[in-house]
Amino acid sequence: MDAKSRKKIQRSWMMYDFGNSAFATTMMAAVLPVYYSTVAASGLDDHLATSYWGYSQSISVLIVAILAPILGAISDFSAAKKKFLRFFAFMGIIASILMIFISEGDYLLASLLFIIGSIGFSGGNIFYDGFLPEIAEKEEMDKVSSGGFAYGYIGGGILLAVNVMMILNPSWFGIPDTEWATRISLASVGIWWLIFTIPLLKNIKEEKKEKVKREKSYIAIGFSRVGNTFREIKQFKQLAIFLIAFWLYNDGISTIIRMATVYGSEIGIGQNDLIIALLITQFVGIPFTFLFGWLATKITAKKALFITLYIYLGIVIIGYFMSTALHFYMLAIIVGMVQGGAQSLSRSIFGRMIPTGKHAEFFGFYGISSKFAAVVGPFIFALIGQLTGNSRLGILSLIFFFIIGITLLKFVDIDKGIEEARRASNKKEEVNVRPQ
Repeated sequence: MDAKSRKKIQRSWMMYDFGNSAFATTMMAAVLPVYYSTVAASGLDDHLATSYWGYSQSISVLIVAILAPILGAISDFSAAKKKFLRFFAFMGIIASILMIFISEGDYLLASLLFIIGSIGFSGGNIFYDGFLPEIAEKEEMDKVSSGGFAYGYIGGGILLAVNVMMILNPSWFGIPDTEWATRISLASVGIWWLIFTIPLLKNIKEEKKEKVKREKSYIAIGFSRVGNTFREIKQFKQLAIFLIAFWLYNDGISTIIRMATVYGSEIGIGQNDLIIALLITQFVGIPFTFLFGWLATKITAKKALFITLYIYLGIVIIGYFMSTALHFYMLAIIVGMVQGGAQSLSRSIFGRMIPTGKHAEFFGFYGISSKFAAVVGPFIFALIGQLTGNSRLGILSLIFFFIIGITLLKFVDIDKGIEEARRASNKKEEVNVRPQ
């Protein structure tokens, strides 16, 4: 493939992040959590609304966590990453559009559609991530991965900005009131996601693989491959240590993303301040995601990742004492500085240590690491809030996930991990060419 064609494919790949990141910003972080707390869950105590939102988060990611390695293994076997990505993307798109029907007291409907939408969003990302090693050379991965997150910040931020204007000034758009403006904003996520999925579906091709006769169902094959992958991963010591570290610190990151606005709403910060602050996070994230991609080339990706995680420790401590809208704005800016960097560097570090031919299967493990992580954090956050009647101790509990994750990450030697992957790939090639 020539350089021009590769760049076009990489841009198409990034445009999917541009589109589907609206689900992360509007549904997970900014608009839906506040709407859930104030409208869909109206009539419930504030701490119960926060807890039910946390449980909805945990249920959705638990389902995806169970599916992730199976879907990754099936994808590698069938060379069908694109087909599965399309299926999950449309699941999320349809669920998002249907959120226009959520009204006062409909917290069960809101939870159900959010769970379905989250499965579509996260399931699609497993196959989206699986394309990264196919569209970028190893020396390009930091740049392309960071570019995808930056596109996500831009796309999610643009739609969130439009949604904020709709919610603050519904009459400008011919909308009768704030509730209807919010419902239309939720549905707009599905339309936005659909539009910017088209370039990826049109331009990205599957790697050609030798056809293998299939004697079992994809489900049976998937479970079998998962078992094999669990056994295989033992030979990749550095990759395994990194996955455990990622599981822990990403638990803290994902919980902050998912619970920030509903937590802010509980402690008395107004809806407009919450949404505008999250919008600021998006646009602060754009240059800083590129900055950390550049910084990784100067001081190594691992050192750059450490910087982001130490800053997250400070975010958790400040979040415990947060009491005013100004505090929330300050935290939103700081989160925007490190969120994209932490996520993109984690993905590119992992991508370097994957053996050839195991991209989707191992990214399935990457998916299960992040999804199981995202189950625990919101659940603990919600449980502590429900038991104590206050969520401040829930936010403070996240500090332990960062401390343990950082400690484990210190033991990861990325160069050794790359060498382990190279040896495994060479061994596989030798077996394949050996005369029978």
